[in-house]
Amino acid sequence: MTELIVKGTWVEVYNLVLPAGERAPQVPEDTQKVPLEMRTKGFLVKPASLGDETEIVTTVGRRLRGKLIEVNPAYTHQFGPPTPELSAIGEEVRAILRARGQLK
Repeated sequence: MTELIVKGTWVEVYNLVLPAGERAPQVPEDTQKVPLEMRTKGFLVKPASLGDETEIVTTVGRRLRGKLIEVNPAYTHQFGPPTPELSAIGEEVRAILRARGQLK
C-alpha cells in the first residue's frame, strides 16, 4: 500500500509539455532531440501518493495538475530544504491584507 501525502503538503509535480521531435522548428537540433518538461512546486489540493496524477496550488494561487514526484522538494540553489512552518506565510499575509482592504 502506498503512503498518502497529506493535503496542503509542499510538493513537486511533473508534466511533459512536448515530446522530443515536437519542439518549435527554430529550436536547435540538439534541443529538438529532448522533450520539453515542466516541474512545478506547490501545495497539494487533496491527499495523494507519489506517482499519482494530482493537483497543486502554487504560491501565487495558480492551480496545476501533474504527476506527483517529490514531497518537500528542496531548492537546488543552495538555500537548503524548505521550512514547513514558513511555507504558508505568504498566503496568510495576503489574507490579512485582503481583510483590511489593502489588497485586492
